[in-house]
Amino acid sequence: MALKIRLQRYGAKHSPSYRVVVAEASARRDGRSVEVLGFYNPVAKGNAEKFKLDVERADYWVSKGAQLTDTARYLLKQSRKA
Repeated sequence: MALKIRLQRYGAKHSPSYRVVVAEASARRDGRSVEVLGFYNPVAKGNAEKFKLDVERADYWVSKGAQLTDTARYLLKQSRKA
């Protein structure tokens, strides 16, 4: 069972929002996930949060062998800075 930390899309048409999830590599993009680690809202306006990620849980899953996608790696790096 290969795991990936990746984005899962939700939200309205032309207004994407994403959940950062741990899912099996063979699962569909919006399919079942093992755990939700946070969210990413690329079109956030004003004082709305752009992203939030549980860094400790992400580190746990990486230690168990989960692979990060490019975007998830970027969000994790940004979360560590904040």
